[in-house]
Parts: sequence; C-alpha cells; structure tokens
Amino acid sequence: MPEGHVLHRLARTLNADFRSGPVEVTSPQGRFATEASLIDGTRLLEASAHGKHLFISFGHELDAPEHTIYIHLGLIGSLRFEPATDEWGQMRLHISNGKTAANLRGPQKCELMTPGEAAAIVDKSGFDPIVELDPPEALWERVHRSKRTIGSMLMDQKLFAGVGNIYRAEVLFRQGIDPALPGKQLNRAQFDTIWTDLAELMAYGVDHGRIDTVRPEHTPEAMDRPPRKDDHGGEVYVYRRATDPCYVCGTPIETKVLEGRKLYWCPECQ
Repeated sequence: MPEGHVLHRLARTLNADFRSGPVEVTSPQGRFATEASLIDGTRLLEASAHGKHLFISFGHELDAPEHTIYIHLGLIGSLRFEPATDEWGQMRLHISNGKTAANLRGPQKCELMTPGEAAAIVDKSGFDPIVELDPPEALWERVHRSKRTIGSMLMDQKLFAGVGNIYRAEVLFRQGIDPALPGKQLNRAQFDTIWTDLAELMAYGVDHGRIDTVRPEHTPEAMDRPPRKDDHGGEVYVYRRATDPCYVCGTPIETKVLEGRKLYWCPECQ
C-alpha cells in the first residue's frame, strides 16, 4: 500500500496539470460511469491528500466546489499520469486535460461525495506529518496514555495518518527507539523527534518520489557499498534488510510480524 507521501505527490501533480480549464471525466471500465457523467466538463478545482486519502474537488465556478471524488488506492490501486489517448487495463476513472490523463486502476475506493462528506473523512483520520509540521499536542496525549507499543501505534491511521511500514521502521531506527516500547513509557522529547523526523522524511518523499532515510555517512558512496535494489527503491537502514548487517553497528537486522505486518529493527541500535 502506498505511503502518505505518494498521495500528496499525486495531489501536487493534479493541481499543477489539470486546473487550467474544464476536464473530461469518464469511466472506461464503467463502474464509475454515472458519477463521472455528473462532473464531466467541469473544472478540477483542487486536489488534496490527508494520510492515505486523496480528494479531488470539481465545480463550474472556481470558488464553488460541487462534488468531490474520494480515492483510496488500497494495496493494488494506482493513479498514473499518461498520454490522454492511451487506454489500457481496467480504468475506473479517466481525467483528461486533452494532452495528459490521470488514469485510476484497481483502487480500494473511488466514490463521489459532497465536500462535507470528504471533510468528515479527514476529521476521523489521524494527524498527517506532511500537513502538520509541529508535533500535535492532542496526538502526544493519546500516545502517552497508551499501553500499546510505539511500533503498533505508528501504523494506526487514526493516529499517524500516512505513515506506513517503511516510515515506521526507519524513523524508529533513526531515533534509536525500541519498537516494543509502550507509548506510556515514551517521553516527550522522543515523541517530538519522531514527529519532526517523519515530517522531514515524508516531505522529502513528496519532492523526490522515493523514500531515502540513510544519513550522508551511510549512503552507498560514503560506505563504498552497492546501492539497494528493491521494488520500493531508496536507501534505508532496516526495512526489508532482515539478517543483513546494520550500517551503523554491524549487528544483523531482525524482523517479526506485528499485527499482520513485518517489522524490522536493529536489536543493538534500538
């Protein structure tokens, strides 16, 4: 499942390339045809993201949104920017400016709703490090009262919106925090550094389209090692590096399943 920076990057591209005038909105697959017909020919007013949710608002007037398309990509969904004439696969949604199209395939959710309904989804979500740069006081209070481990809470989208398995593992390693530490034992300084580091790492992901978490002294060039080869790309400390030596201390990276997802950490550094 894409992590939060992917959705913010998609929103940025939609805003940059599709807001100049009316757009064509269709559903070649047919499953969203009725909804698409209601907004076909209107303007794309704004695209925004919160956590792993993407919202695209449409209307006839620039300051009067009428409908919002809500998208959750899920595990296999994709939103790709392609030539407007290219058609392949099962396209749930096709948004075209005449030259470029945003084509949605295989989403978990693609729904037409009112702006108010979209706002309600955001209100029920957690705090997004890309949106809120400063550590949220309300989130700290919830984390600090909890007996759940910080490794578990970081994956809870009602707490840390947009944080996924990679960012969870990497931020805990970078801050030297044991994933098994209960929230009530986490101190305020640790919480603040987790949040600040997430905000910086995820903002980098929005700008560069990849997750890089290693510090300059641990890059392939600095360590004279081969670059990482993985579908997710990017240079990381522990994610998908089980049994490999830690870049900092040399201890083999460990892994276990926590709430259905693999967790990676260094038993020495953390």
